[in-house]
Amino acid sequence: MSTSEPIIRIAAKGDGITASGRFAWGAAPGDLLLADGSLEPGPHHVTPPCRHFGRCGGCQLQQLDEQTLAEFVSARVSNASASQELGAELIAPPHLSPPGSRRRASLRAESSQGRVVIGYREAKSHRLVELTECPVMLPEFAALLTPLRKLLIAVGTGKGQGKGRHAHAKLAADVDLAMTEQGIDVSIKGLTVEGLTATEALLDFARDHGLARLALDQGYGPEALWEPEPVTVSLGGVSVPFPPGSFLQATLDGEQALTSAVTEWLAGAGSVADLFAGLGTFAFALAGQGSKVLAVEAARDAHSACKSAAGRAQLPIHSLHRDLFRNPLLAEELDRFDAVVLDPPRAGARDQIERLAGSTVAKVVYISCNPSSWAKDARTLVDAGYRLKELRPVGQFRWSTHVELASLFVRGDAA
Repeated sequence: MSTSEPIIRIAAKGDGITASGRFAWGAAPGDLLLADGSLEPGPHHVTPPCRHFGRCGGCQLQQLDEQTLAEFVSARVSNASASQELGAELIAPPHLSPPGSRRRASLRAESSQGRVVIGYREAKSHRLVELTECPVMLPEFAALLTPLRKLLIAVGTGKGQGKGRHAHAKLAADVDLAMTEQGIDVSIKGLTVEGLTATEALLDFARDHGLARLALDQGYGPEALWEPEPVTVSLGGVSVPFPPGSFLQATLDGEQALTSAVTEWLAGAGSVADLFAGLGTFAFALAGQGSKVLAVEAARDAHSACKSAAGRAQLPIHSLHRDLFRNPLLAEELDRFDAVVLDPPRAGARDQIERLAGSTVAKVVYISCNPSSWAKDARTLVDAGYRLKELRPVGQFRWSTHVELASLFVRGDAA
């Protein structure tokens, strides 16, 4: 039988680990892992703030105090850098988003025998945890959960829909929430609505709760059922159209931390290519400080939103609709720019990075939501002569193992 051992650190997936390699879920550094597998809490172990912790798969680290949580975020980034021997010249202190700040959330709603559950999956399970609270998301989101559940009981399970083929149907829907300039945007995918009574119930719900928009995707793409005025988000001080389900940084303070890194590092750049630009989170911030920006995005609705907002604001942003996975910008195209910023999906941007490595671009700012794929791409840049000048860890997904970062690469002796 193993002897008792102290937990020395938290592994990438959130488990505590001892010096001998024993793992324990829900542990904090300084806890004692006893011979029977139980834990004796140490000085960095705190009481989880959510009653669902341990079942809900959304959080893995609520047992950590603030210091240890920050150290985990920083270690995820610094370890990824070290794994590829990137030689980071500076790793800044991590930014952590506070509780109650998550401004977008993707939930699941399912019904069984007339009962509706809205929440996140259990860890390593398809079962749903019915959320009655969530200290991560905005309080406005949490307050909407119970009314939304009642609405889906009435509409999603067939009550009030008459005797049609969907009456008493089993509900299985995805619910996306986002905070916009006009209020909460609710997008529901998988909810089939037929009949005047059901439609009126949805409209009454949207009106009563002051929603910015209520959109339904019944298999043909999202359609706005309720949208009193065009829904927008503020990016770089510009109101940008927000198509249903569009990507938005998880927290406002997290977005500001990433944007501040980009604008600080690229201040004075005359021309910048913003790759995987989305709605223009970084493009509008860069244009606002005088850079001419090429914003490249594959999603047509996001591309159109960025283009129209830039036109109205008369900012020097040229929007280009282009799939950078299938058709990355070539080195000779990139050579026209003083700097490049890219924020690819979790898989990284290997093909685009290879073209960047062959270019003469002086500065590259790489924003990533996956330190592992980022490190592999970063190795390509370093092998091509770039220096990793600075790394900034960002913990937008509080109490989660999901970590983001901003990184600055400079060519040769560039400042």
